[in-house]
Amino acid sequence: MKIPKNTVCLMFDKEAEQAAHFYAEIFPNSSVGSVHRAPSEYPSGKAGDVLTVEFTVMGIPCIGVNGGSYFKHSEAFSFQIATDNQEETDRYWNAIVKNGGKESMCGWCTDRWGLSWQITPRTLTEAMSKGGDEAKRAFNAMMKMKKSTWRRLRLPDAESDNDRWRGGLAELRVRQSKRRLHHFQSLRTRAVPPEFSEPR
Repeated sequence: MKIPKNTVCLMFDKEAEQAAHFYAEIFPNSSVGSVHRAPSEYPSGKAGDVLTVEFTVMGIPCIGVNGGSYFKHSEAFSFQIATDNQEETDRYWNAIVKNGGKESMCGWCTDRWGLSWQITPRTLTEAMSKGGDEAKRAFNAMMKMKKSTWRRLRLPDAESDNDRWRGGLAELRVRQSKRRLHHFQSLRTRAVPPEFSEPR
């Protein structure tokens, strides 16, 4: 197996293998590779214990090390996952938070091993890159959220062509219905003979 030039190394207490399988189940293009066991005793384990686990998260090569409880994860390091819609955002967020994780703010959460994740809608990144009022609106909305909500982040000019078309079609149908009703009422009024008109 070819060894990657750059690999993210993550420290766990004793559950590197469980974490690797958990990530592989949640995220596409993710998998668990080789599992290496300690050839002899070491400070936080004994010979035969799982020492390191090779895995990928969305194509990013990683290695998990069972190094004991001394080193802790923090938000100084996180994985940022770009999502394409609310369903994808919800799926990743719920998988992490509802399996022993915790919500944080601004689209951040931590899994049950303390590793931080940013579940970030592409529309937010795109708005921030444009700057100006779009960036300000998206940023202010993000600062008030825990899980990112696409509806609150979507800007007027970020509305899809399909949404515009459906909205315009609905408005046209309403106008047409009003015209038909007005025309029908006009014809009905003219069609009633004078002798059958209501007395004044």
